[in-house]
Amino acid sequence: MFSLGGFSRGGEYENKTWDVLIIGAGPAGFTAAIYAARFGLETIIISKDLGGNMALTDTIENYPGFLRISGAELTNRMHEQVKNLGVDVIFDEVERIDPTECAYYEGPCKFAVKTRNGKEYRARTIIIAVGAAPRKLHVPGEEKLTGRGVSYCATCDGPLFKGKKVIVVGGGNTALQEALYLKEIGVDVTLVHRRDKFRADKILQDRFRASGIPTILNTVVTEIIGEEKVEAVKLKNRVTGEERVMEIDGVFIFIGYEPKTDFVRHLGITDEYGYIPVDMGMRTKVKGIFAAGDITNVFKQIAVAVGQGAIAANSAKELLDEWNSKLVE
Repeated sequence: MFSLGGFSRGGEYENKTWDVLIIGAGPAGFTAAIYAARFGLETIIISKDLGGNMALTDTIENYPGFLRISGAELTNRMHEQVKNLGVDVIFDEVERIDPTECAYYEGPCKFAVKTRNGKEYRARTIIIAVGAAPRKLHVPGEEKLTGRGVSYCATCDGPLFKGKKVIVVGGGNTALQEALYLKEIGVDVTLVHRRDKFRADKILQDRFRASGIPTILNTVVTEIIGEEKVEAVKLKNRVTGEERVMEIDGVFIFIGYEPKTDFVRHLGITDEYGYIPVDMGMRTKVKGIFAAGDITNVFKQIAVAVGQGAIAANSAKELLDEWNSKLVE
């Protein structure tokens, strides 16, 4: 059962200034909360859901400590650990962050965090861990079968398809790399691309062609078919208009990611693609604001997000200690 956070305690959450306010309840956000709480910092999480991409993964076999665990179960375990440390999750979506009561790049600061539900929260430091959502095909069957044959992570789910037949959708670096990886681990993979040529780097295209992986060009997926799991896809040739059904066991979609960072673009901390660049301490261009996980455009794995979340919390503590020492002086 999920904590209702601020909705169950009236204005208690809004009428205080938090040491650390974390945006996002995925592996990076949860880990940042665990470390911040153990540091003795007043910590809160605001998120529209729990687990992010992790919660959508059917089976995880590459997270240390678990031979095999579902994304939903790992999400619940992280959430329980956070709750046991006294950190609540407010289910809401952040629409804007504004620095207040401080010089823009100096400290000590307070930030005003405004949400879709019309709430405003104050915090001395912010950790952004909203992740980056895989771009979807938006075709019938995709949402229904996500985690049941539809995947956006070959490293996470590929081993489950050894000896089975799948398609990889896409034509960029990630699509070709993941198709090569799937073949290497024994998956029967075919690549489907909507154009007549790839967008990937030449060296990667050369490796892909040498692999002998079958390719279907000028073709799009118009439907993913199945009841309890993926059974087939409907394909359409964009040149001839010909349609056909291809029986498969899985669909791996790699057509890019969509960073959800519109709410901080006015702060100037995002790059041209919407990701948030950080230094080794997960610091952004604005002092007091940190970022961790997929939103920083790193290798998109739970283990990486967890590590970055821990670093972000530690950097927030160091900054708060610095500010507190100046206030004492």
